[in-house]
Amino acid sequence: MPFLQSEHLGQIEYDPADVIHFPQGLPAFEGEREFLALDVPGKAPLVFLQSVSSPGLTFITLPPACIDPGYRLELPEDTPFLDAPLTVLVIVSIGRQGEVTANLLAPVVIDKNTRNAMQVVMAGSNYPVQHPLSSAPGAPPAPGRSAPACS
Repeated sequence: MPFLQSEHLGQIEYDPADVIHFPQGLPAFEGEREFLALDVPGKAPLVFLQSVSSPGLTFITLPPACIDPGYRLELPEDTPFLDAPLTVLVIVSIGRQGEVTANLLAPVVIDKNTRNAMQVVMAGSNYPVQHPLSSAPGAPPAPGRSAPACS
C-alpha cells in the first residue's frame, strides 16, 4: 500500500480505493482533486480531509449533526454524480483571533459508492458560512448545554 507524508498528521499508509475524488476540486483549491477522509484516534468526531498530492493541505471537518442535530442537506437538482448513500461533512475554520467556525452553507458531500465528492453551496439556504462553535469538538459542552449528537 502507498504512503503519504502529511505535514499535520505524519506518515499515512492508505488503500488507493479509499481516495475520495473531487472532479472539480474544491473552491480556491481547484487543482486538489484527491483526498483521504481520516479519523484520528482521540480526535472524534473530527474528520481530517488530507490532500493526497499536497502534504501541507489538510481540512478539518465535522459531521453537521455535531453542530446542528436538525441540519438538512439541500442538494441542487443539477448536482452531478451524487447518489445516496452520502457522507456529509462541514469544513471547520480557525480565525486569526482563535474563533472556531463551521461552514454550514457549503458542505462537502461524498458519494459512498463512487467515492466522488464536491463542496455544494446550498443557494437560498439560511445556513451561515461561519457558524460559531461554542467549544472545541470533543470537548465538554459549555455549562447548561448538552453534548452534540453526532451521526
